[in-house]
Amino acid sequence: MATSSSGPLISLQNHSEASCKKKAIQNRISRFCLGFRGRIDRFQAIKGPDNGITSNKRFSLGCNFFGETENFSGDDRNSIKDEQFVRWFREAWPYFRAHRGSTFVVIISGEIVASTYLDAILKAGFGAYLPFFFFFCNLVSDISLLHGLGIRFVLVPGTHVQIDELLAERGSEAKYFGQYRVTDSDSLEAAMEAAGRIRTMIEAKLSPGPSIWSIRRHGDNSRWHDVGVSVASGNFLAAKRRGVVEGIDYGATGEVKKVDVSRIRERLDGDCIVILSNLGYSSSGEVLNCNTYEVATACALAIGADKLICIVDGPILDECGHLIRFLTLEDADMLIRKRAKQSEIAATYVKAVGGENGSYPGYLDSNGTIPPQNGKSFREMYNVTFQNGVGFGNGNGLWSGEQGFAIGGAERLSRLNGYLSELAAAAFVCKGGVQRVHLLDGTNGGVLLLELFQRDGMGTMVASDVYEGTRMARVADLPGIKQIIQPLEESGALVRRTNEELLEALDSFIVVEREGQIIACAALFPFFEEKSGEVASIAVSSECRGQGQGDKLLDYIEKKASVLGLEMLFLLTTRTADWFVRRGFSECSIEFIPEARRKKINLSRKSKYYMKKLQPDMSGITVDRGLH
Repeated sequence: MATSSSGPLISLQNHSEASCKKKAIQNRISRFCLGFRGRIDRFQAIKGPDNGITSNKRFSLGCNFFGETENFSGDDRNSIKDEQFVRWFREAWPYFRAHRGSTFVVIISGEIVASTYLDAILKAGFGAYLPFFFFFCNLVSDISLLHGLGIRFVLVPGTHVQIDELLAERGSEAKYFGQYRVTDSDSLEAAMEAAGRIRTMIEAKLSPGPSIWSIRRHGDNSRWHDVGVSVASGNFLAAKRRGVVEGIDYGATGEVKKVDVSRIRERLDGDCIVILSNLGYSSSGEVLNCNTYEVATACALAIGADKLICIVDGPILDECGHLIRFLTLEDADMLIRKRAKQSEIAATYVKAVGGENGSYPGYLDSNGTIPPQNGKSFREMYNVTFQNGVGFGNGNGLWSGEQGFAIGGAERLSRLNGYLSELAAAAFVCKGGVQRVHLLDGTNGGVLLLELFQRDGMGTMVASDVYEGTRMARVADLPGIKQIIQPLEESGALVRRTNEELLEALDSFIVVEREGQIIACAALFPFFEEKSGEVASIAVSSECRGQGQGDKLLDYIEKKASVLGLEMLFLLTTRTADWFVRRGFSECSIEFIPEARRKKINLSRKSKYYMKKLQPDMSGITVDRGLH
């Protein structure tokens, strides 16, 4: 668990080792600015014998932004800075467009709220360490900065640490049963005081606007003198008493009954950041203390958030101590179910979403994922729908009444199962329709920027839709593939293949299946000696175009090519050059095509040749390695 400190934490190593580490970090920072591919490893997580985080060692970054560049002249240094700034901005442009207008629900865990790391999230994470970003960010908060880029935020801060501290100061003891707190009169008073303090603190940290002196050269504007960000809070949460469960009277502990979606959206549309407290209000006018994660997950589902982001006090590590960068919904579900016998929260998850025997439906295919069952994908098998104020229902009585997923109590506080509870909450909302959940280590400064504006991110992502339904082709798929590519063959966009030729090439085809139908296909033909591969026959059924299926296939092909050790992709096209250029391909000469492939080119088609160099992939997303 992360510890807070007002002073720098010193690494226990000699000066030479510290100097080498410092240079390594400086190089990583430079690589981040050059290509958004470096990472700032300011903390080194050390796993103890109980598989928990025993300490976090922070390395000082009191250094020149460009590392050892003191010998450069001022003009050289400015030229490098200008080049880095322009390159950084251009490479960030796709992320600006992708995230603009999106709605993110952000849980800030109670441990982070109670620590000094909160400033690194609400205030510029780079400002204190990098002179370049100091001037770029102007000490504006990361959330405020992202809000200014058009991202809509609902912040849900945790309060349990402050509540427990207030109770201890007043001679009372915190009581938990399962995932919930028992809220007596003293606990309710502490909960209201903690929620009020935290809301006021966050409002204050979001209030400063950008520094004016650095932008005055662009002219005066009255908006510069306004309060930085408008923040809205209110009685957005309807709750009901948890009551007496298995003989335990939970007092003023509440469960989410309904989220006031229309009023939250009204505030978001009004350019406000919404702070959603864990205090709910009953129909009789009572104040009820609700579980923060239940509130956040219910809100994300109710408003149809694009992302749920959980900022916790440590990284999500595997059994070897390595950061888990990516989990499919199927992988996360399976991992949680395997822990159901040793984890009460995991068992609650299994009971909530179905399959109480701890097993998962189906079996794993060669991709390591659950293949479609009766033509239905993993998510479609549950056919879950969420209705605000009603909960989930799939016709089988599962999930009925569930509004959100509560985590907490002794299991979470002890971290005996690491961050399994947060993973369960992530899988819960993914099943409900939120496509991406990010679990981020809030002890890393600037973690939001590093996660949202780098291809491979900085934390752990759980996703329900990355390659859903995508797999290697089978013989039974031939009629579906033929049906999709035939119109393109007739138009001349694709080279015509006989049934025999298509069957011979089937091992190289990838398909997307939905409800038992093939809706898209593509092929990857590897040339291992040249470490290159040909992309061919990308086609999407007419009724599914415009849904991103082509991008899904191309991304899958790029990752598969990387797994196979290929370094370049190439293609021949007569009609679709623009589509590929927008996705990073550039025109090349025929000399870039492997000789074995050049001999088979029909020169009368006068095809154009395009290529793309593959970048090292650190995303953690895996695909099937083998070709059938």
